[in-house]
Parts: sequence; structure tokens; C-alpha cells
Amino acid sequence: MIPYDAVLTDFDGVLRHFDHAAQAEIEARYGLPLTKTAFDPELIMPATLGERTEAEWAESIAVALGGDERARRAVAEFVEIRFWVDEQVGELLARVQEHVPVVIVTNAMDTLESHLDLLGLTYFADAVVSSARVGVAKPDRRIYEIAAELAGAAPERCLFVDDRPQNVEAAVALGMTGVHYRTFADLTAALT
Repeated sequence: MIPYDAVLTDFDGVLRHFDHAAQAEIEARYGLPLTKTAFDPELIMPATLGERTEAEWAESIAVALGGDERARRAVAEFVEIRFWVDEQVGELLARVQEHVPVVIVTNAMDTLESHLDLLGLTYFADAVVSSARVGVAKPDRRIYEIAAELAGAAPERCLFVDDRPQNVEAAVALGMTGVHYRTFADLTAALT
């Protein structure tokens, strides 16, 4: 029996993973600080809040790296890095969903829906709360409130799972039970 009325889960770093070795290889090959530049809050937050498209974000990275053809090729490779679903996590969440709603809560860009489709996850969750669609991003309390509302559960009856401690802390501050996800065992311990 699951002791929650809903499970709210992050997407990237919990359910979806990227090939970080390939990212590092691209950075080394081009000699450019792609990761640091791509995740600079000045560049990524407008896309995360739905104020820019992923394509505009990629262009802003290329411009920040000098704007030449080499920078554009590096960024094009970087944003096309392979990603996949953690099948263990997906299977566990699908079993949980037989009992309570599962809601994906993610800081994402305008391409989230197409990525969910590519991964076969379009109809996986009961709801998806994308920062790019709601205009607020974790750790802003409003995104957690939106997710709980969509799940039909009071915050204190929700389990929130994320790979970033600051996002978990924000959920806990709202009354949710939080799990800092590092390994599959973190999730199973909370749900069994």
C-alpha cells in the first residue's frame, strides 16, 4: 500500500537520462565550455520559463561561445545528445500509478512534449507540469502547488522525487514528503 495520495516526480535525472560522456567528448573535441554556457541561468531560464524556444536557447549558447560556425556545430551536436528512459524507474512508477496519480514536474523547454513522444511517454503520467508551459520553475512553490492540484492531492499527501536537493527542499517546505533521488534504491525505499 502506498502511503501517499500522489507521486510527483522530476523528469530529467530521475526518469530520463542524458549521455554525459558524449557531452564531455563534444566539449573536449571543440575545446568549448558547452555545459557551463548552456546552463548559465541567464541563457537557460528564459527557455525554462517558456519565454524562448529551445532553438533560441541553442542560438544564445552559440552566440555566447563566439557565434562562429565552429560554435554552432558544437552546440548543434550538444543539443542532440542521446537520451533514454530509466526502465526500472518507469516500471516502478507505472505500478505506483495503479494506486495513485503520478505527475511529472519538470523544468523543461518547449520541446518536452516531442521528447515525451520520442520516448513513448506521451500518455505515461496522469499529468505533466512543464515549467515552459506554466511559466514558473522549480524551486518556485507555485509549480509544486500546480502539480498537487492536478493530482487532486493535498501537498502534505504528496511524495516529491527530484535529483536536485534544492528542489526537494522546496517541496518539503510546502509540506510534501521529499526524496532526493540518486539511485533507484532511493525511490524504492520511499514507495515500498
